[in-house]
Order: sequence, then structure tokens, then C-alpha cells
Amino acid sequence: MFGILDGTGFESFDSSFENCFINHAKVERLWTGGRWLEGPAYFAAGRYLIWSDIPNNRIMRWDETDGYTSVFREPSNNSNGHTLDNFGRLISCEHLSRSVTRTEFDGSIKVIASHYEGQRLNSPNDVVVKSDGSIWFTDPSYGILMDYEGKRAVSEIGACNVYRVEPETGELVVVAADYDKPNGIAFSPDESELFIADTGASHTVGGPAHIRRHKINPDGKSLKTSELFADCTSGLFDGFRFDCDGRIWTSAEDGVHCLNPDGRLIGKIYIPEIVSNVCFGGIKRNRLFITATSSLYSVFLNVNGRC
Repeated sequence: MFGILDGTGFESFDSSFENCFINHAKVERLWTGGRWLEGPAYFAAGRYLIWSDIPNNRIMRWDETDGYTSVFREPSNNSNGHTLDNFGRLISCEHLSRSVTRTEFDGSIKVIASHYEGQRLNSPNDVVVKSDGSIWFTDPSYGILMDYEGKRAVSEIGACNVYRVEPETGELVVVAADYDKPNGIAFSPDESELFIADTGASHTVGGPAHIRRHKINPDGKSLKTSELFADCTSGLFDGFRFDCDGRIWTSAEDGVHCLNPDGRLIGKIYIPEIVSNVCFGGIKRNRLFITATSSLYSVFLNVNGRC
């Protein structure tokens, strides 16, 4: 945990990135022992982080106050991405149940979405909650392609879509249907745009390995035609988050890439494992938590997570 970890460090491609990191703040490994970690989510009230260990079918919990790691939920239905809703409840994407769920304050679990027009979802992957309470999530086929992270099955829908759940009625609506493997998802800080990663290159030679940007229509519920935001230069963009100044901090094969608001790569945080996802946390939201293949990392930055 202490000292400089082999294979970690910062690289700047633009002077603007030099103001984002702290020279003497090093990458820390907080825990190791998983098989494929995903979906970090920080609970500010409890000062703890949870994340998925998908193949091991469990959700882990790391306590910021004492550094102790424990099992939060097992089994977890091979959960993947997580976020918090506007009330602080846990929203989870589950591969095995092929659903999006909400953990209530009493610990009970409510299914938010599991079917579209009578057909089962594929394997919800990542999720974000808008300020109006609507839940937006991606639904690629990774969890039904193999038993390792879910259960092998045939897609009933026959497509990999992006969905929105209406907060008042629970109605499930397709907001984007032109993705190969929609994956990471996040709103811009002002919620005027939605960004979605497409990781189709994982199973298709020459397939997409990029993030696309959609303008939100005036109704706040639908998307305009997307445009390419950034191509990944190392592996695939998976999960990502915004800081308050509109930069994207995204997972990649060689670590975490920082993209400026124009989509230009301005810097990297090198991690010695493939990175799957990130989230901001800590009291000041200036600590970036990083899930990688088998380990959880963190680093303090000179930026703050999306306000």
C-alpha cells in the first residue's frame, strides 16, 4: 500500500493535466484478491466504497475510516455497475438476474427493470441517475456470452440498447439502439449531454472502442444523434466519470485516461492491471477510486468529482 507501486505513475500530454495531479500523491493499492472488479460507488454518509467482484459473485466493501475490506453482499447475482440514486440508495446492474435493482434503506432489494416489451434484458452493465430521478443504463450482452460473469444464454431482445427508466411510472424506454456493446455511461456536469462508451471491439475485429456524445433533447428524456467524442488508444474505454470542470476520467488497458472537454487525451495514470471503472469519493470528492482486474486502487487528485 505504501511507497511507489511498480507500474504506476502519471504522464502528461498537455500542460493543463499538470494541474490535475499532485506530485507527491502516489497511487495506492487498497485491496487485491478479486477476479474482475467493476462498478465502484462511494457512500459519503458512511465513508465507504463498494464494488463488484463479478466472477466471484460478490460485492465488496472498503471502509475509508480504518482501511478494512469485507464482503458487502454474497451472492450478488454477478452484479456489475453501481451508482447511488438521489436519495442515497444503491442502484445495481446484475448480470445473472439480467436486471437493474435498487437496495432499499431496510436492505430489501427491488427490481427496477428486467424486461423490455415482455423480453428479458441481456445483462445490464453500467448505470447513472439523472437529477430528475430517471435511471439510465446500458445493456450489452457480456453477461450472457459466458458463465464466467453470468449465465450463457441467447439474447431475447436481439440487440444491445441503452434504456431510460421513467421515475414516476417505471416505464422502460429505449434511448439509443445503434450501439454494438454499450458500456460506461455518464452525464456531463450540467446534464445537457450523455456520454456512452462502446466496447464492441472486445468481440468484433475492427469494432468500436470509443466514447460517443449525445445532446439531450429539450424534453430531458430523449437523445439527439450522437457524435464521436474520443477513440481509445489503449484497449477499450469501459467505465468513466466526470470531474466538476468537465474532464472525463476513463478506464483503459494501461490505466486511467484523462480527456479534456473536447475529447483530447491530456494525461494518464498508469496502473499495472487493466482498469475497468473509476469513481470519485472521499470527503472532498478529490480521491479517484480505480477498479482493475484483481485489485482496488486509489489516488488523490487536484480535481473534484462531478458536483
